[in-house]
Amino acid sequence: MNIDYLKVAGALSFFASAMHLAIIVGGASWYRFFGAGEEMAAMAEQGLLQPIIITLCVSIVLAIFGAYAWSGAGIFVGLPLLKPVLVLITLVYLLRGAVGLFAPFISSHPQVTQNSVSFWIYSSLICLLFGLIHLKGIIDQW
Repeated sequence: MNIDYLKVAGALSFFASAMHLAIIVGGASWYRFFGAGEEMAAMAEQGLLQPIIITLCVSIVLAIFGAYAWSGAGIFVGLPLLKPVLVLITLVYLLRGAVGLFAPFISSHPQVTQNSVSFWIYSSLICLLFGLIHLKGIIDQW
């Protein structure tokens, strides 16, 4: 069986994008469950727009990542700067994954401490997995 890793990579990015939209709909309890931090959950409970905007932006970026992966796989028409953008997306996933595994243990910055250690570990492992699948996909493709 021959796996097209860029198709898988795109599907994973689209799934992650959809999950971020579901978190917005799910509200504060979903922000808490997925480890986004008490501050984001509290803002969601207060009806503030900030968690919605942040989460929506993440969702849009992930959807763009999915579109580029599927463009590389030939599902979508060729998007501009396809190869360099796919390499950049792969690096973003890999760097986010690697840095996120260490950040909660070496940083006391509020951007780090607002999220739980579990959030950092799980989300970082997911990002590393996504990055490795993208890497395999672009190596196979080119």
